[in-house]
Amino acid sequence: MKSKNNKFAIRTTDLKKIYLTGLVKVYALNGINIEVKSGDIISVVGPSGSGKSTLLNMISALDRPTSGKILIDGVDITRLNDKTLSKFRNRRIGFIFQSYNLINRSSVKKNIELPAIVAGMPKKMRGKRVSDLLELVGLKGLENRKPTTLSGGQQQRVAIARALINEPAFILADEPTGNLDSKTGNEITDLLCEINHKKGATIVAVTHDLEFADKTRRIFHLRDGLIEKETEGFSYNEACKRA
Repeated sequence: MKSKNNKFAIRTTDLKKIYLTGLVKVYALNGINIEVKSGDIISVVGPSGSGKSTLLNMISALDRPTSGKILIDGVDITRLNDKTLSKFRNRRIGFIFQSYNLINRSSVKKNIELPAIVAGMPKKMRGKRVSDLLELVGLKGLENRKPTTLSGGQQQRVAIARALINEPAFILADEPTGNLDSKTGNEITDLLCEINHKKGATIVAVTHDLEFADKTRRIFHLRDGLIEKETEGFSYNEACKRA
C-alpha cells in the first residue's frame, strides 16, 4: 500500500481552478503549491469557499485543474487521458465521502467490494479482503446488513473499508467526521490514524474539525484559493503516531 516515492507522494505546482460565472472569473484555486511526503497524514482546513474541496477533487482526479501540475508518485495526472485517469484513480486512490455515498439497496459486503469488482479482482481474493477489512474497521458480522440499518459511524466505517479494498497508496477524505457526533468522530479519527500507521497509506483530509486536524502531522490552511500558512498538528505525537 505504501507509495513508491520515498520523498514526495503528492506535489502540486501552481495549481489553479477557474470557474466562469457569466463574464466573471472565480479563482477557486489560485496557485496552490503543496508537497506531501509518502506515508504522511495531513489535513486541509479553511472557511467555506476557501478551495478545500476543490483541492481535494483535483488531487483525487475527480476533476481537472485549469492549469498547473499534480504529481502523484511522480506521475503528472493532469496529462492522463480520461480512461487512464479512471484506471489510475481506481487502483491508486481511495476516496472517503462526507455523505458516505453507499448504495442502500446493496449489502455492506457488496458496497465494500465494488471498487475491487471494477478493478477485476478475483472473487476469492475480494472475499478475503472484505473479511479482513470488516475486522479492521470493527464491523465483523455485519457484512449482510444494508447501510440504512447502520449508524452514521458504522456507515462511515463501511466507506473507509470500501476506500481500502484495492489497497491504495492514497486515502483522500472529505470531512470524514463531518456528519458524526464527537465520540464517533474521535473513533473515526483513531481508525484513520491506525490505517496510516499500520498500512503506510498517505492520507489527505479536508476538515472543519480542528480536533481532527490537530491529530494530523501537518495542517494546510487555505483562504481564497491560496495556502495562507502551514502548521504542525500539536497532538500528532500523542494520537496518530502511537496508533
